[in-house]
Amino acid sequence: MRWSSRLNLNALRVPQVLGLMPGTDPVRVHEVSVLRPAIFPIRAGWPIIVLVALLAFSLNVFGQAQPAASAPRFVVVLNPAHGGDDAGADLDGQPEKAFNLAMSIRLRSLLAARGIDVITTRESDVTLDSVHRAEIANHARARACLTIHASETGRGVHLYTSSLAPARPVLFEPWKTAQAAWIVHSVALEGTLNSALQHAGIAVTLGRTALPVTDSMTCPAVSVEIAPGAQSRGASGQSVPGSLADPDYQTQVADALTAALVEWRAEGSRL
Repeated sequence: MRWSSRLNLNALRVPQVLGLMPGTDPVRVHEVSVLRPAIFPIRAGWPIIVLVALLAFSLNVFGQAQPAASAPRFVVVLNPAHGGDDAGADLDGQPEKAFNLAMSIRLRSLLAARGIDVITTRESDVTLDSVHRAEIANHARARACLTIHASETGRGVHLYTSSLAPARPVLFEPWKTAQAAWIVHSVALEGTLNSALQHAGIAVTLGRTALPVTDSMTCPAVSVEIAPGAQSRGASGQSVPGSLADPDYQTQVADALTAALVEWRAEGSRL
């Protein structure tokens, strides 16, 4: 027996259609059947069709490729040293804290113009302890952190990484030695900075030393100490070529540091 594609309810007697329903009132059934459409479509093999449709819907909903997880943001933290009650060194009459902040603001603008997210530990002349500075960098999940210093001693730029011995990462890093798990990456970042600075014609000195702020950071971190680019010195506050007060020299250093961080981003931070 084959099912027809359509079934005319008016062609059947009402008891034949609903007579199997116990307690059905034939009179009320007749009244109801008059109000409903006379033609009701029934497809052959409809249970199979329904199951196939449900299966296709399930595959469509649950089988769709999930969006790929977005890559972690590339965040650079700039940490201008000193500030507030801590003036830092005397740079020919200018407090180091002011120079560090000005360089941080300059770098922030240059990096932002290249699409790099920047977080600074301070934006004004405020006192900030080492714990708070490290917490900012760690909370930001920075891909690089530069602590900015300045000095009248030496020449060019001095790059320092932590003197902690490299260690394997652990679930809970000891606060004072957290940087140990990142030493290898910090040294790699130092190498990228060194190459960019030397390419810009700036002398570079590399070193490792105890750094209370950096030692608690869980990211590639380098301390950048900027010294005069030339041995000549002028009167207090006077701009002499190559001096810390020379705008051209400041631009030269800032551009080189920016180029290094752009390269660091392009290399995937080596993480």
